[in-house]
Amino acid sequence: MRRVVFNQKGGVGKSTITCNLAAVGAALGRRTLVVDLDPQGNSTRYLLGDAADEVDRGAADFFDQTLKFSVRPRDTADHVLAMPFERLHLMPSQPALDELHAKLESRYKIYKLRDALAALADDYDDIWIDTPPALNFYTRSALIAADTCLIPFDCDEFARRALYALMENVQEIQADHNPGLRVEGIVVNQFQPRANLPQRIVQELQDEGLPVLQPYLNASVKVKESHERALPLVHLEPRHPLAQAFEALHATLQPPPAPARGRRSR
Repeated sequence: MRRVVFNQKGGVGKSTITCNLAAVGAALGRRTLVVDLDPQGNSTRYLLGDAADEVDRGAADFFDQTLKFSVRPRDTADHVLAMPFERLHLMPSQPALDELHAKLESRYKIYKLRDALAALADDYDDIWIDTPPALNFYTRSALIAADTCLIPFDCDEFARRALYALMENVQEIQADHNPGLRVEGIVVNQFQPRANLPQRIVQELQDEGLPVLQPYLNASVKVKESHERALPLVHLEPRHPLAQAFEALHATLQPPPAPARGRRSR
């Protein structure tokens, strides 16, 4: 399953949600890859800590390769790093992503990520794609490459207004490039259960029939601690309520197991 975590609004927790859900899946035994397409590299720093400054391969190298014809291009796996966490791998962000953007867009390399991730289908159970807070080349590439889209949502009026435009953009990508793409759900982040405004806004989204996922992710200073220590919550403090919320949210995203086939009697 390939999932893109996307919102055009910044500061809604894309990287936090991406890394924590990916870490939960890996801890449960799923072979998991995180692809960080945001030049800011927050997912990369979250998973690598200070070692993020020393990465020698990653997403920029992959896209740069697509601009240069080669009879024997490097395998996509060559741009991936193993993490300190078992079964979790990362295609890290690199600063050169900014420099490459205009060239990639003008050369229309929009399907290269889809093809590369399809080639890794046998290597990973789940691929999570973190994106920039903009509808640019990298985000479009991710939406074209993905099976589903998760939309982080923080509970304010500006975020709700931006949500409608975002849904239209996803539908346009679906119509023009990726008919199989679907919005898997809206992830409510930084939720304050005792405040009236977040409850009202989320209820209005539900009343409109939008796919709001549960549980909601409450605001917690523990997230900032996990950023600082480069440890997703399932590794930092697995019994913390927010760590358990990520585990519960991950469980809602997994398809139900196929029913067992009964043996035919002879």
